[in-house]
Amino acid sequence: MNFLKNSIIFIIEQYMSEEKIELLTRDEKKLKEPADYIVVLLNDNYTTRDFVVEILKQIFHKNSEEAVSIMLNVHNKGRGVVGLYTLDIANTKANQVHAIAKQYDYPLKCIVEEA
Repeated sequence: MNFLKNSIIFIIEQYMSEEKIELLTRDEKKLKEPADYIVVLLNDNYTTRDFVVEILKQIFHKNSEEAVSIMLNVHNKGRGVVGLYTLDIANTKANQVHAIAKQYDYPLKCIVEEA
């Protein structure tokens, strides 16, 4: 009986130590941070400034001052960086811009670029 008890304890200890090694190995693996992407609004000659400001406020949650500043960059430089996001969020926001612009018959475009 004592032999059986010792054998069971040995098996349990061996299993536990293997499990600890496996857990330690898992803990050592580090996940990479997701890459960052920028959403860039592009200038066109048809979309009104007010519409661009509203897009910036509604989709990108910019306050009035930030929205006007970005809109002026788009107008004067041909493009303006709107924000830094993960790829999924950046693509979602770009798609929202295109959908709303299309709904109002504006050709407003934005692109997603790796930061």
